[in-house]
Amino acid sequence: MEDQKIENLLNLALDATEEERAKSLELDVGYDPIDRKWDLIIKYSGSLEAVRALGAEVVELINEYAIITILESQITQLSEIPEIEYIEKPKRLFFQVDYGRAVSCIQSVQQTSSFAGGLRGAGTLVAVLDSGVDYTSPDFRNEDGTTRILNLWDQTVTGNPPTGYVMGTEYTKEQINEALLQNTIADQQAVVASRDISGHGTPVTAIAAGNGRGSQGGRYAGVAPEAELLLVKLGNARQNSFPRTSELMQGLNYVLQKALEYQKPVAVNISFGNTYGSHDGTSLLERFIDDISNYWKNVICVGSGNEGTSAGHTSFRLSVGTSETVSLAVQENETTLNLQIWKSYEDEMEISIESPSGVRVGPFQEILGPQRFVLQETELLLYYGKPSPYSVDQEIFVDFLPRGNYIASGIWKIYLIPRKIVTGLVQMWLPSQSVLNQGTAFLLPVQNATITIPSTSARVITVGAYDARTLSYADFSGRGNVIALPSDSQGYVSAGWWKPDLVAPGVQITTLAADGGYRAFSGTSFATPFVTGSAALLMEWGIVKGNDPFLYGEKVKAYLRRGAKPLPGFTEYPNSQVGYGAICVENSLPM
Repeated sequence: MEDQKIENLLNLALDATEEERAKSLELDVGYDPIDRKWDLIIKYSGSLEAVRALGAEVVELINEYAIITILESQITQLSEIPEIEYIEKPKRLFFQVDYGRAVSCIQSVQQTSSFAGGLRGAGTLVAVLDSGVDYTSPDFRNEDGTTRILNLWDQTVTGNPPTGYVMGTEYTKEQINEALLQNTIADQQAVVASRDISGHGTPVTAIAAGNGRGSQGGRYAGVAPEAELLLVKLGNARQNSFPRTSELMQGLNYVLQKALEYQKPVAVNISFGNTYGSHDGTSLLERFIDDISNYWKNVICVGSGNEGTSAGHTSFRLSVGTSETVSLAVQENETTLNLQIWKSYEDEMEISIESPSGVRVGPFQEILGPQRFVLQETELLLYYGKPSPYSVDQEIFVDFLPRGNYIASGIWKIYLIPRKIVTGLVQMWLPSQSVLNQGTAFLLPVQNATITIPSTSARVITVGAYDARTLSYADFSGRGNVIALPSDSQGYVSAGWWKPDLVAPGVQITTLAADGGYRAFSGTSFATPFVTGSAALLMEWGIVKGNDPFLYGEKVKAYLRRGAKPLPGFTEYPNSQVGYGAICVENSLPM
C-alpha cells in the first residue's frame, strides 16, 4: 500500500510481512496480530460517522483528532473517507527534592510573606501522565488522611473507562478514600486496583506535588504540595513494554477535560519521549499537543529526554561534489535496529548501505513502496517516503532485521552522494538508547537535536537537566537547536524557537519511591516535575490569588524564561543545552 494520506511508517508496516513486523522495533506498534486490528491516530474534519460505519472503535479527542481501532483490511477504505485528512500509527514512548527546591528558588516562594503567605499550589491542579502512582502514600494525602487525588485513570485495568473512552478504569476521589480505609493491601487493591509497577510515576508525582508527609519533617516535599492531583497511568503497548503515543494523547485529552470540568488551572507533566520523527513539530502527536495547549488554562511541561550522549543522532550538510560516509557501529547480539534519514525533499542524492563484510547495496531507487535487501544474514527493509501534508521533509526509513537471531555486528556504512543540492541538511536518528545494546551508535555523533518527541512541540515547556550540586549541565540531557525558518534575500536565517526552554535539577534527586521509601533518581524525567510544580505556583499567584487571571500557557513559559538563572560555563542565552538557563521561580514572579 502506497497511500499518501497514510504516514510512511504505517505504509511500510502494512506492506511488511507478519514475521518482519514481529522482528521490528516499530512496525508492529499499534497492531494486534490476533484480531488483525490497528490502533491508529487520525486527523479529520467534520464528522466521524463514516468511520464508525466501518465498525471502528472511536475515541474523539479535542480539535478534530481521534484514536481509532480498525481492522487492517479496512484501512484502505478509511483513507478514502473525505473527512480523514491524515493517518499515523502509534509510536513507543520511553522513560526519561529537597536540594532541588532550594536551588530552583522554590522554597522562598513557598514560605515568603511577599507572596501572600507563600505559594504551595492551592487551588490548582497538577496532572501527571506516567506509570501510575502509589496512591496510598502519605505524600499524596491531606492532614486528615484523605486523598489529594481527584481522579486516577488507569489505562491498564479493564473495567470502567471514563466517559467517551474505551480502555482502562477511572477511579474517583471517593473510591480512593474508600480504599485508604482498608486494612490490607489486598483489600485496598480490591477497591482501587492501580499500582505503579515500574516505579517511575511515583517519584515524578512526588517532585511535582508531593507534600513530604512520609518523610521526617516533610523534608522531601515537592514543589506544589497543596495542589490537587489528576493522574493517568498510561497503558502498555504489550506486556512489559512502554506506553504508546496514542495512549498519551488520550491521557492528555482527559486531564484537560477534567480541569475544565473542575474549573481549575492545570499544570501537566510528561516525562516520556521517543526519537522517531523529524523533530520539527510536524507529527500528529506534536501538532495535537500544540493545538490542545490552547484548550482551557493549562501549561504542559515535557522532558527533553536522556539522549544527549547516546550517540544516536548525527547530521551534516552536503554540497555538490562532496560525498559523505556515515559509520554506524552495531554491537554483538543486537536483535533489531532501525535508521531514520531525514532530508529536504528538494535535495537529490544517491544513498547506499554497506555491511561490515563490505557488501554494498544501492543506490536505492526513489520509489514508493518497500525495498528489500539481504546483507550478511541481515534483511534491510527500506521505505523511501514522500513529504506529508504537514512537513516539507523527506524520510528514508531503514529497518535492520535479523535473518536468524541477530543483526550482523561491526561497522555499517551509509554512503550519500549529492546530485542536486538546495539546502543539503541531512539528519539521522537511531532508536532510544534504552532499547539498544551499549555501543550501538554513530561513530561521529552530533549532540544537538537530541531532544525527544514530544518535547519538540512548540508550545510546551521543554525541560532539560542540570546537576544542582555542581551547577553543571547534565551531559545526558537532550539538546535542542533553533528550528530555523528560511533565509531572507540577504541570506539571514531567522529563528523559529529554542529548545529546551530551561533546565531544572535532574541529577541524584532524592524523593519518594514507589516502595514507600526515599531514594535518589536522575534523568530529565525528574527535572521536568520541578517545572510542572513551578507552573502550578505561578498559576496560583496569578489566577487563584487574582494577581493575573491570564497567567497560563505561553505566558507562564515567558515568565519562567525571564526568571531563569545563568549557569557557569555559558555566556550566551538561549542556547541548545540549557535554553534560557536554570529555573528560578522567585525571579519569575513580578514583585
